[in-house]
Amino acid sequence: MKKKKEIRAVPKGHFADICRNFSENKTAMVALVVLLLILFLAIFADFIVDYKTKVLMQDPRMRLQPPSLEHWLGTDNFGRDLFGRVIHGARYSLFFGIACTVISLTIGCILGASAAYYGGLFDSIIMRLTDTVMCIPFLLLALTIAAVGGPGLRTMTVAITVASVPSFTRMARSVVLSVVSCDFIEAAKACGSKDAAIIFGHILPNAIGPIIVNCMMNIAGIIMSAAGLSYLGMGIQPPTPEWGSMLSESMQYFRTYPHVALCAGIAIMITALCFNLVGDGLADAIDPKRRS
Repeated sequence: MKKKKEIRAVPKGHFADICRNFSENKTAMVALVVLLLILFLAIFADFIVDYKTKVLMQDPRMRLQPPSLEHWLGTDNFGRDLFGRVIHGARYSLFFGIACTVISLTIGCILGASAAYYGGLFDSIIMRLTDTVMCIPFLLLALTIAAVGGPGLRTMTVAITVASVPSFTRMARSVVLSVVSCDFIEAAKACGSKDAAIIFGHILPNAIGPIIVNCMMNIAGIIMSAAGLSYLGMGIQPPTPEWGSMLSESMQYFRTYPHVALCAGIAIMITALCFNLVGDGLADAIDPKRRS
């Protein structure tokens, strides 16, 4: 029991150091506050704007209205409230970004960590399969899967997840390779720990820093990819509010009523930018050179 306690590699106070370093980055803190605000609006969207009457119900008399006290961001070409559609659409974009990242990260970490730990033929097989899939451009692979399965929430989730797994596998393998050779891993093996316990109890927790940073930046990429699929008509279909489909519907009015297109476009830009800035802030906070 004493030996198992000695091989715990996460130092005390490490999490507190990361939080303190992160809080010193003002840009990252502002981005985090904006992300929390977007998350709050997405969670309580039903209480802020009624879904049926404001988001789905069409009112030809109110079509293409500019921003006002009644409609903060104006209305679209069907007379629907743009503010309501933007905050309800945030649910889908955040769902795609977070859910697809968690699923693809889980699969990628298992494959990448196992490949780095066992090495040899198993590592070669996993990496060659990963390289083969990565030869196909991300958006093209996602579009192909979406085209086969048909447009919709489930198909788009599967398409983006499958397209994201190879990059996470390669990233996890590269990070884990730097941990596998550490002394505490050899000590765990000497203690008779099982391979699964070593991978999930010692290797992945000590490689979690770079993985989390990559996750935050990957969420931004997935949000833009999901919007791109919906923009091309392969994602969530109207009248369901989704930022990509909203942008696609409004492009014909961009010159005459730019606010209709800018609402969804700016929402995508701000959300993706904030995730990237938070990821940069975490990278700086986890950097060993900044640790006390």
